[in-house]
Order: sequence, then C-alpha cells, then structure tokens
Amino acid sequence: MDDGKSGRIHLLDEQTVNQIAAGEVVERPASAVKELVENALDAGAHHIDVVLREGGKALISVTDDGIGMSPEELGMAVERHATSKLRSAEDLNAIGTLGFRGEALPSIGSVSRLSITSRAKGADEAWALKVDAGAKTGPLPAALSGGTRIEVRDLFYATPARLKFLKADRTEQSNALDIIKRLAMAHPHVAFSVSDGDRVLFRAERVLSTGDDAQKARLGDILGRAFTDNAVAVDAVRDDLRLKGFAGLPTYSRGNAQQQYLFVNGRPVKDRLLVGAVRGAYADFLARDRHPVLVLFLELDPHAVDVNVHPAKAEVRFRDQGLVRGLIVSGLRHALGAAGHRASTSVSQAALGAARPAYSPVTRPAYGEKPVLGGGFHDAARTWQAPTSSVPEQSRFDPETIPVSARHEPVTQEQERAAQIEDYPLGTARGQLHETYIMAQNADGIVIVDQHAAHERLVYERMKASLEKSGVARQMLLLPDVVELDPDAASRVLARVEEFAELGLVLEPFGDGAVVVREVPALLGKVDSVRLVRDLADDLAELDQGLTLKERLEEVCATMACHGSVRAGRRLTLDEMNALLREMEATPHSGQCNHGRPTYVELKLRDVERLFGRR
Repeated sequence: MDDGKSGRIHLLDEQTVNQIAAGEVVERPASAVKELVENALDAGAHHIDVVLREGGKALISVTDDGIGMSPEELGMAVERHATSKLRSAEDLNAIGTLGFRGEALPSIGSVSRLSITSRAKGADEAWALKVDAGAKTGPLPAALSGGTRIEVRDLFYATPARLKFLKADRTEQSNALDIIKRLAMAHPHVAFSVSDGDRVLFRAERVLSTGDDAQKARLGDILGRAFTDNAVAVDAVRDDLRLKGFAGLPTYSRGNAQQQYLFVNGRPVKDRLLVGAVRGAYADFLARDRHPVLVLFLELDPHAVDVNVHPAKAEVRFRDQGLVRGLIVSGLRHALGAAGHRASTSVSQAALGAARPAYSPVTRPAYGEKPVLGGGFHDAARTWQAPTSSVPEQSRFDPETIPVSARHEPVTQEQERAAQIEDYPLGTARGQLHETYIMAQNADGIVIVDQHAAHERLVYERMKASLEKSGVARQMLLLPDVVELDPDAASRVLARVEEFAELGLVLEPFGDGAVVVREVPALLGKVDSVRLVRDLADDLAELDQGLTLKERLEEVCATMACHGSVRAGRRLTLDEMNALLREMEATPHSGQCNHGRPTYVELKLRDVERLFGRR
C-alpha cells in the first residue's frame, strides 16, 4: 500500500536493519554488557574484567581469557546472524549456550564505536577490528596476550534519539552491575571484576571448590554472609528436572522481589511462572507485602525449554509448565520444612542493636573479627533431634490440660525439674514478661518467645494437617450460582474441575461460556462464589494454576488459628511454657508466625556479655 510517504516496498539497507535490531537487543548499556559477558562465558573464560564509564554510555570494556578468535572469525563476528553456536534450525530446539542469535555485535557496532581485539589460543599474534556506526575497518595486526577485549565507546551516538531515554549514569551503572552479578552467581568458577576506570565496583574471585560449597561461597561474595547464614539449601528432583539453590528463611524477607534470582540451565531469567511458583511456596509463611530472598537454579533437558522467545533472551517457555511449577513449590516447601523452627539471625541482630545503650564502655570486636550475633541456635540443633517428627497429642501445649496440681506447684520445684531439659534448643522456661513473652534459658544463652505468635503457628499447622487427613468439608448452595465467563476462561476452569473438587469447590458446565457452582468449601463460610470463580479463571490465565482458592483456605485457617491461640496477656505456668517450647521444637516453620514475623529471638550469652562490657 502506498500512502504517499512510505513509497513502494523495498529492502532496507544493512545499516538500517542493524539499527532496528539494536533497538531490540541493545536497549541500554546493561543490555550490551549482558551480551558481551555472555559471549565471554561461552568462549570458556576463567577471568572477565569489565570497565564502565559514565554508566556505560561513554565506555564499556569487556576483557576475557577465553579461546579468542582468528582474523577470519573476527571479520565474521560483526556480520548479522554470524554465530559459532548454531549450525542449523534443528539446533534451536536444544540451545546449550547463553548466546546464539548472532545479532549482538553487529547491533552494537551499528550504534557506537566498536573495537574488537582478539588472539586465538595457540596463535602467534592478535588481530583488531573496528566498527564505527556500521562502517568496518580491519582486521589488522594488534597486541594482546590472549583472549578477547571488546570496547564499546559512545553508545548510541549514531542514534542520538535513544540517548534521551537513558537514565542517570548511576542508574545505568547499577543496572549493568546487576546483570554482571546475576551471571557471576551462575558461574562461580569464573572470576569477575567491574570498575569505573578509577575504582573497583565489584569483584568476585574464582571459586576453586566444587558443588554446593562453590555456589554458597559465590553467593556469599555477592549477597553477603547474612544471606548464606539465613538460607536453607534446596535440592529437588522430579523426572528429568533438578532444582538446586538456596532459599532465605521467611523471617529473612524483603519488601520487594528484587532479590529473587532465577536461572534456567545457567541462564538468568525473569519468568512469571517461576515467580508465581515462589509466591505459592511461601504463601504459608509470608504476608502478601513481604517477599523471600532466594537463588534458584533449574536444570532440565534443553529440548524441554524454549529460550528463543525474546530478543533479550530473558524469557523462556517450558514444555511442561505444571511439572516445573510443581517442582519449585514442593522443593521450596520441603527445604523450608527441613529448617524446623529455625529463625533468621537478623532477628537477633536487631534485638541486640535495640538493647545496646547509646553510650557504653563495651569493648568492640577487633577489626575483621567475625561477629556472631544470635542465630547460632541451629548449631545446637545439629546435636539435638526431636524424638519424633511431631509432638504426641497428649503432650501438645494446651493450657486447659495442664494438671491443676502442676499449676500451683512451688516455682523452685518446677525450675529444678525444668533444668533437666536445658539442653533443648529453645531451652527451659524461666518466667514470663508482661504476660506476653516467655523467657527461656538454653545452654548458649537466652530465648525470648512471643507466646501468641508461636501458638498461632502451632494451631495453624495442626489445622493444615487435619485438612490433609480428612479433606475439605463442603457446603451445598441452596440456589446454585451461575457464572458467566468468556469461552476460553470457561474451558480453563472446567479443565480443572477435579482439582477444585478436592478443595471443596464443585463446578459443572452450564452451556457455552458459563459454569454453575453447586458446592463451596465450608471453611469459607458465606462467600461470593461468582467472584471466586472469576478470580480462579484469571489465575489460570496468568499462571496456569488455581491459587486463589488455596490461598483463601489458608487465610481462613490462619484467621481461625489466630482466634484459637493463646493470647498476649494470658498468664502461663512454667509447665505450660515448657510444653509450648517443646511443641515448637517439633513443629516445622514454628520460627515464624503465619505472616512471616519471628516467634522467638535468641541472644547468645557472649553477645549479652558484650552488652555489659564483660567481653
């Protein structure tokens, strides 16, 4: 069609084609950094050095010690769709490298001043090639001991309109650093350094150990010891899928999801399915406005995942989404369950910080000394095991079942008997503060327990176990509700009727694009079933999983647990307190209440002594 402006259909010139590709592949300096560092990793580099000036707008330099390129390969590298990683269309079905499109270098060269210097392994000399806004010069002989050095100067100078969309230098630098750190997480055996030309912004030495130790060491370098000290190892397998990594304890959470790092076959990705699975796994332990900190690595057959979805290669598509989601949810829940009643060390650190007076003659630790503030209770847990995975019904904490004689027993006699169980991780109850907090003593220090928060978690876990054992009770609607949906939404809902029936929601088809609700979960009480089904249809469209009903059931359980728990202000005997402590030790997730708040704080004796200048 000729509108008088576009003219007749014609082929675009190579420079215009490359600049169009640059708009997709090289959105900002961080995008260029990602492509160049991924190329270095694919080249087998053990050391990668990056320099960023003005956030990458003035200069991006990436130097590696990989296999390098010959002059012939160097000339081909800047040609569109020239790559060493694919041979045919069949290879797109099982991509095992980070890069594969062959678009990055020609795209970058079309909008900047690009220079590439490389020396192939075993070659006698290096060669250099320059590309200035698409115009190529070389290859020419150059000096380089080995590997490849790529410099990108004046990014987007050839397309100045793009410069207006970039952020401040500090923001662009931060985005590029985030990309590099994500890649560094997945490659602990590669050393990384980033500078602005004057100072080092990030450095991670090459980790020589193997397995989980290597991964944990690298994550400690990037996220800090606070994360590795407050995370549990994740290792789950289902069919040909394997999930590994580390997941933060619920009490070590954040106000946003920026510290959730997800990788598929070593590739950093941002995928709604994976994010939704993480949310579902932590639904029992965190309030909706809190987010876990975690690093997860999913490994699967390259044929089972399509990474050729988006030019930036940040999105993937799984052949069996349900299998992937199920593995993530079950793997995370199993790992968190294995943590028992463990709570994060940050809770103890905050407590110590609040207790420290404004002026104190306390002797500070020497520079470089490792401060171990709280959180060490899990060391004691290594030498102690609960006698069974659950507390016998007759020994569960229940204020109404404590013998009357025990309630009025002399305190000294109670304390003498309680001293015999001081080796338990949560220790022996010594008293109650403000009829709200249980004060206990263990072998290493002091434990302070929020009696209401702790009991709320215990009641909640009992209720969940009851639901799993006997199923969800239903209540029949006197007048069934008809829910009008669009045909696609109705099909998604009806394809899951058996799963919904297990949760107490009974649905039937009702003509085209509609379903009828016959029964609803009794736990929900009076519920707007029409809105519920529509929410479920939306959830299925977004994540292919019905989350809302399960979440509502859990919220009801949490509410009931809260109302059924021992309240703050309730005076307890030492026997009642100790019964509560023992059940906490044997109940998974009892380190936090249903909203992710800590149920107890542990203070090590050595830290308390520091408060008073004894250390």
